[in-house]
Amino acid sequence: SLVVLFGATAGAYGAKLGSDERELILLVWQVVDLPSKKVGTLHKSLVKADNLDLSDQCREVSGLTPEGLGKAEPLDRVLQQFSQLVSSDLKVLGRSSYTLCSDGQLLIRQVLHPETSKKNFLLSDCFYSFYDLRKEFHTCYPSSAAVKDQTIKTMAEYLGLGTDEAEEDFGVWQVKTMVAIIFSMLSEGCNHVFTEPETVKYKYETGPCSKSETVDSETVIRARGLPWQSSDQDIARFFKGLNIAKGGVALCLNSQGRRNGEALVRFVNSEQRDLALERHKHHMGSRYIEVYKATGEEFLKIAGGTSNEVAQFLSKENQVIIRMRGLPFTATQEDVLGFLGSECPVTGGKEGLLFVKYPDGRPTGDAFVLFSCEEYAQNALKKHKEILGKRYIELFRSTAAEVQQVVLNRYMSTPLIPTLPTPIIPVIPPPYTIATGSIRDCVRLRGLPYTAGIDDILEFMGDATGDIKPHGVHMVLNQQGRPSGDAFIQMKSADKAFMVAQKCHKKMMKDRYVEVFQCSGEEMNFVLMGGTLNRSGLSPPPCKLPCLSPPAYAAFQTAAVIPAEAAALYQPQALLPTSRTPQASAAAPPAVTYYPAQAAQLYMNYTAYYPSPPVSPTTVGYLAAPPGAVAAAATATHTPILPQPGALVRMQGLPYNTGMKEILSFFQGYQYAPDDYNGLIQLSDQARSVLQAPKEWVCL
Repeated sequence: SLVVLFGATAGAYGAKLGSDERELILLVWQVVDLPSKKVGTLHKSLVKADNLDLSDQCREVSGLTPEGLGKAEPLDRVLQQFSQLVSSDLKVLGRSSYTLCSDGQLLIRQVLHPETSKKNFLLSDCFYSFYDLRKEFHTCYPSSAAVKDQTIKTMAEYLGLGTDEAEEDFGVWQVKTMVAIIFSMLSEGCNHVFTEPETVKYKYETGPCSKSETVDSETVIRARGLPWQSSDQDIARFFKGLNIAKGGVALCLNSQGRRNGEALVRFVNSEQRDLALERHKHHMGSRYIEVYKATGEEFLKIAGGTSNEVAQFLSKENQVIIRMRGLPFTATQEDVLGFLGSECPVTGGKEGLLFVKYPDGRPTGDAFVLFSCEEYAQNALKKHKEILGKRYIELFRSTAAEVQQVVLNRYMSTPLIPTLPTPIIPVIPPPYTIATGSIRDCVRLRGLPYTAGIDDILEFMGDATGDIKPHGVHMVLNQQGRPSGDAFIQMKSADKAFMVAQKCHKKMMKDRYVEVFQCSGEEMNFVLMGGTLNRSGLSPPPCKLPCLSPPAYAAFQTAAVIPAEAAALYQPQALLPTSRTPQASAAAPPAVTYYPAQAAQLYMNYTAYYPSPPVSPTTVGYLAAPPGAVAAAATATHTPILPQPGALVRMQGLPYNTGMKEILSFFQGYQYAPDDYNGLIQLSDQARSVLQAPKEWVCL
């Protein structure tokens, strides 16, 4: 038997059903016995939603009112009545089992499953298997319209069924027409058989992913804005009703191995992916989640792995994975098992532990643990921030993709987010420095398409392009080096900036409107250095916070120089459209190119905290030198890249308790004279006393 089911929400109708997160307000159903071609009683039930504010489309199409819905039963009670009435009708027809049949996939996948998941009650088993009438109709009548273009009305018109929608109540006409369509498909001319129902997975299955796998780009999405503590199961719950591939949730990590609020999700087919895209800006708790298309290559970069150690660890399927962070470097497997205790036994004992190590074998303080059931995992999570040795241990839910990402990508090969490239040749042309001060001669563009480039911005500005200062377009990148959707533009005057903000505010760029605000150079600098500027005010970047800021270096009081040949390789004009290339100076170029000390100060402060500055190359102009250029510069017979002595090196991966003496000891054997640094960097009295101690070497 089939149970023909139709429903409506308080919001969108038709192809957009469920895309606006509105609640179910109507269910209509009728039992159809296929062998005897008999039907049961037609039932119509209103559903009381938590929010009775109906959309205009809903009012117009359904004719329902908030007053009428206010007297209805809530969804859980209606579903109980549904099960009871269906069982009663089946007994009358002499049947015991049934399968749902709906008009398309939206009612069950995009409405019922997400709503019941958010309201924390379970759907009965019948809602995990159903027939899609549109697909069955197209199978029976191949010459009919494509499945995505089918509706109840078009199917009825194709069969020539003379039904008048206006004669019946909303929902009743739809169910009666669907029953008539089914009977036509069962007629002697067609003899259609319902054999392959659609299925909804009961739960998300974890599992490893190999880099050698082929992942269809039409099945992958990127979710942004996730709470940092969300797990793969939380993400699967957000996409409840849609079938995620086994091991198809990959949480993205930053260069420190911490979650960055993004995840890549792989679905079983493109149809499920397209339904997932309709959940753009749906909510997970109080946060809305952005959903975009992604590629199979991106998914494999995050989730793929080939380590035998990891593959063996993840070979035990359907395990709950917990990540431990902050372990003492001397911690052993016995220490971890003892910390977890008997109330949360680890699957396989020591085999259920995986310590994360650096390529040289040193421990990182991270480990992954397998548990056979949710109860054991919950007991383990209760030990969050308990003490092991002299350190408190953090415990989080994790995923198979995170295991591979942390162990393989971060620690055993290249980092997920590249650190600052070396060597670095700083190139900032002397006439054009970053604006400062409180004069509001800049504009901020917010909401740019992520694919927008400088050409798009110049086209967006229109006639105002001529009022932009040379090198005045600054694309803001996020910590992953991707476009953030923001840009700053330096105008020639505050009046020009005001006019641009008035003229271009909410003007369209591609398929998005862009907000344009007037701001000052100081505000622009704060954002470019990692601060935030929003309705709540201006938050300084980390490098400007008293508790985080490194010593106030004076940068280079003696101007650092670059060989003219090397500087010529990195002219920032090459990064701008040819139409915006500044006119060459009439004066002969000097033998060396100078860059301002202010820029060095910005660079040194900023990179103390972030692996990649969120600025465009045209803003600060730091470009990685090609190996050939560096070699040529090193062997040249002219002025060195940095004045000697005074060359700087950057150290990464220092222990948190490292002091100046440990760093000096690390560089023992490199001969530098302390007096040569007095004019280069401002030193505290304590630092000066260490550097001027009777030693033959010092370091910076």
